[in-house]
Amino acid sequence: MSGPVAYQDLLYEVRGRAAWIIINRPKVYNAFRGRTVEELIQAFQQAANDRNVASVVLTGAGDRAFCTGGDQSAHDGNYDGRGVVGLPIDELQAIIRDIPKPVIARVNGFAIGGGNVLATLCDLTIAADTAQFGQVGPKVGSFDAGWGTAFLARHIGDKRAREMWFINDRYTAHEAREMGLVNKVVPAAELDAAVNDWTDKIAERSPTALAFLKRSFNADSDAIRGISNMALHAVKLFYATEESKEGVKAFNEKRAPDFHKFPE
Repeated sequence: MSGPVAYQDLLYEVRGRAAWIIINRPKVYNAFRGRTVEELIQAFQQAANDRNVASVVLTGAGDRAFCTGGDQSAHDGNYDGRGVVGLPIDELQAIIRDIPKPVIARVNGFAIGGGNVLATLCDLTIAADTAQFGQVGPKVGSFDAGWGTAFLARHIGDKRAREMWFINDRYTAHEAREMGLVNKVVPAAELDAAVNDWTDKIAERSPTALAFLKRSFNADSDAIRGISNMALHAVKLFYATEESKEGVKAFNEKRAPDFHKFPE
């Protein structure tokens, strides 16, 4: 391995045989901007290439948020980086799926919007009992018509997935577990111990067997990748509309949006 990588929006730590990738933007509830997504991709690549790493833990700094999706202050018709919508989010989602090591979402607070999609994509999810899950797309002039919908429905069922996207309520960690979105819920003070218990067990397993198992699970749902890529281009077109811009503007102005003043 080369020397340590300096990240601005992340913390990267190897604890035992687990790589911890921590979104370090607690002031904005660990929302991601273009740089954050670039660094997340690089961090997952770093973990993938480290033979001493058996698993990856994805989490957020502090105790308020796992991740709350795209940073709306960096979104004005497009985000502030590269890619179809100014975020290489498709590459991040792909590497979470493709890295041949189990990825555990350590949900320590809000997993909302794009953060909820990231937690959905992780192989396993352990949540603090203080965590909350949900989607906000239609409230802020956005949507995710790929992994965030089709794959979510595989976890929690079609009706509940539609409810989450259409109604935009928040769900407790225990409700998320009952739906099938979370594997385990523990008291917040015991979250790290629960994550470490699983990463320690994974460290004792055959890495080749784990890689084949992960790829086998993925093979059944990989068609969603094509749906997601097509939907990302649809989102780009939507972001250019006044209707979508009203959602971002209202969010930043802390007011209710008025979507219905725009013609269809």
